[in-house]
Amino acid sequence: MRITVQVKPGSKKGPLVETNPDGSLTVFLLQRAVDGAANEGLIALLAKHFEVSKSRVEIESGFTSRIKRVSVDL
Repeated sequence: MRITVQVKPGSKKGPLVETNPDGSLTVFLLQRAVDGAANEGLIALLAKHFEVSKSRVEIESGFTSRIKRVSVDL
């Protein structure tokens, strides 16, 4: 399954996953976007949200962007 994710790093609201009406996700993370910490936090949080292992979640594009394309192997 491929989904579009808008990431909000360094948010005090996080960790939280919200589903938008268009099917995309907004993810609030505690981690800051420094040295890939936000990407690692995103993978861990989405794996927990979809109840899969972290190895089944992959960022396909947008590694340095706040809008990412993520693949989840359910």
